[in-house]
Amino acid sequence: MKAMTSGDTFAVYKLDRLARSTRELYELTDAMKAQGVEFVSLSDSIDTNTANGRAMMGMLAVFAEFERDIISERTRAGLEAAKRRGRTGGRPAIDNKTKRQVKALFEAGESATDIAKEYGIGRSTIYKILNEEKTAGK
Repeated sequence: MKAMTSGDTFAVYKLDRLARSTRELYELTDAMKAQGVEFVSLSDSIDTNTANGRAMMGMLAVFAEFERDIISERTRAGLEAAKRRGRTGGRPAIDNKTKRQVKALFEAGESATDIAKEYGIGRSTIYKILNEEKTAGK
């Protein structure tokens, strides 16, 4: 926004890529207009230089915000339903036996990549396991 100058055109692929709410979208486009910058949404075919374009932008912004809210509500409802069924999110914790085996393999010269493949975990998890001992001692 700071680099834009009068006469520039600010283009986005789709309106919902620019702002999270209708209010935020209007604030951004008003700031652009005040700087003399034209706003164009490519996939929505919106040109804010026309009355029709501004009206269409408002309607599409409201629908985009509505769609985001619906997705969020469905996600929350799904997580709550899973929680009631006793399901919890996230990956299962790695037990101490596996951690000891990972440390022993690494100390024996195995690469973190090979250990990660063998146990079906990420390489970064291997390093977290190895660093637990260092941070626990501090």
